[in-house]
Amino acid sequence: MPSLSVQRLSVVVPVLNEEDAIGLFLEKVIPIIQDIDRLEYEIIFVDDGSTDRTSQVLHQVHAANPAVCMVRLSRNFGKEAALTAGLEAATGDAVIPMDVDLQDPPELIARFVQLWREGYDVVYGQRSDRASDTAAKSGSAGLFYSLFNRLSSLKIEPNVGDFRLMSRPALQATLRLRERNRFMKGIFAWVGFQSIGVPYTRPARAVGTSKFNYWKLWNFALDGLTSFSTVPLRVWTYVGGIVAVFSVSYTITIILQTLFFGRDVPGYASLMAVVLMLGAVQLISLGIIGEYLGRLYIESKQRPIYVVREQVGLRPQTESSSPVETLLAYSKAAR
Repeated sequence: MPSLSVQRLSVVVPVLNEEDAIGLFLEKVIPIIQDIDRLEYEIIFVDDGSTDRTSQVLHQVHAANPAVCMVRLSRNFGKEAALTAGLEAATGDAVIPMDVDLQDPPELIARFVQLWREGYDVVYGQRSDRASDTAAKSGSAGLFYSLFNRLSSLKIEPNVGDFRLMSRPALQATLRLRERNRFMKGIFAWVGFQSIGVPYTRPARAVGTSKFNYWKLWNFALDGLTSFSTVPLRVWTYVGGIVAVFSVSYTITIILQTLFFGRDVPGYASLMAVVLMLGAVQLISLGIIGEYLGRLYIESKQRPIYVVREQVGLRPQTESSSPVETLLAYSKAAR
């Protein structure tokens, strides 16, 4: 458990073309953090290849407040990679990833810190109301969480996003997972640690528009399912077995009909129906195998998760020991 001396909190904020949202975000977040006793802070914005004035705004903000830092990536690598870059740059005893659009209520930060100081390693926000989302988005989200938890041995809490507090041991353990196709919700859940949820009502965006369209959300869901479950691969063994049983049964039926009632010439329509059905099953199975094979291909290249173009105001990482040694050090302190 962290001591009650002055502690350091890192807030990680991935941004993409959010020049108008940064000022409003800081106006809300900084006073809340400053009101928490015995707490220093840093706010790390990760510019994920913005094409507007986001990086210039962050330079200006850093000149006025050195606690606001920036990691600027060389191009758009995606939110999951940008979030990873921010987590790796964080130097705090605890870290909170959150969105710049204020849909993650800054008012919960004080509650997160309180529960962390009580001994929890992970404090996550759980949306109790998604009235700000469209019916299609909230419905598809519910379907995804249900499907993921059915197909994977790993369970993730429904309506839980990236908004959470992680202690330094939990963060170090998270950063040890180096896969390139990153599904952070699954990674956070896989790591474990003593966790507690804080329910909240998700408000509408304060400014700007979401960068996630339905196509990106669909691909994001595919990444999640294929990263933490092999059931989509395994299910085709059972599909093949069922089709084989029906095929053998149908073959025996034809043989018996021929022996006892004479030869029966099948119709063209039924033949085409069977051929098309089996062809569709084969193509779908090949497509799912291709999804997994493509991910293996990407992982085998061992490319970096992201490339940094510029860093502004970051504190050097402590000569910290390995993640395992960090976990042992916290464990000894708790005893």
